[in-house]
Amino acid sequence: MARTTQRRNHGRRSPWAAAALIGIGLLITGGAYAGASAAMASMTEPTINSALTIDDGKKLFQANCATCHGLDLQGSLEGPALYGVGELSVHFQMSTGRMPLQMQGPQAPQKPVQFTDDQIAAIGEYIQSTSPGPSFPADAVLDGEGDVANGGELFRINCAMCHNVAGAGGALTEGKYAPALHTTTPLNMYAAMVTGPQNMPVFNDLNLTLEEKRDIISYLLYLQENESAGGFSLGSLGPVSEGLFIWIFGIGSLIAITVWITAKSN
Repeated sequence: MARTTQRRNHGRRSPWAAAALIGIGLLITGGAYAGASAAMASMTEPTINSALTIDDGKKLFQANCATCHGLDLQGSLEGPALYGVGELSVHFQMSTGRMPLQMQGPQAPQKPVQFTDDQIAAIGEYIQSTSPGPSFPADAVLDGEGDVANGGELFRINCAMCHNVAGAGGALTEGKYAPALHTTTPLNMYAAMVTGPQNMPVFNDLNLTLEEKRDIISYLLYLQENESAGGFSLGSLGPVSEGLFIWIFGIGSLIAITVWITAKSN
């Protein structure tokens, strides 16, 4: 009896071993299924053509934009005419998700982009071919190699009253607002200055030269790369948050030290 019991104990498998074998089997089966599915999908799904034409842009515009802006860009009660806005404005509005507009309001908010870069470019080319307007700048304007100090001065004179000195944005009247610029791309910085979206004025080359626009873009890129170079940002709200911080921690520390000295003397 002792020998029989000993043999049974040695031959018994752990329940964890069975669970491990089942898990390994499931992983192998799932991996094989996923690989086979991906291979079948690559064989059956058509390849998307990234080189869209102006005609493709026209079709996309008619399907997604003409309801508000009109089939001939003439506008309607729901949206303005697009005569002369150019491909640069199309890129700004659609690459930030502001267009197509989700609902009427004080201004169009940023939201997830609904079109690919190729589709946006095709719609922009169609708009540009129908009613030319501002176009894309040279790469040198967007390289961030301009005069940062001069760009900061120009930004404070022309832009900070709405966008905040730190580019943190701010509230305007009637529910409108100036957006923060901490994630804005150089191209959209330039597009905003040239096209004047929402409540922003247009800065043509008579207001700000091309080199000055480059300097402002360089300053904003510097802010993006050097967030709060002087220390804690405290929300970048200026004297309000700084005064509150001094009041709570500065004066609070002085009161605590005074109480401690008084207690020690007594």
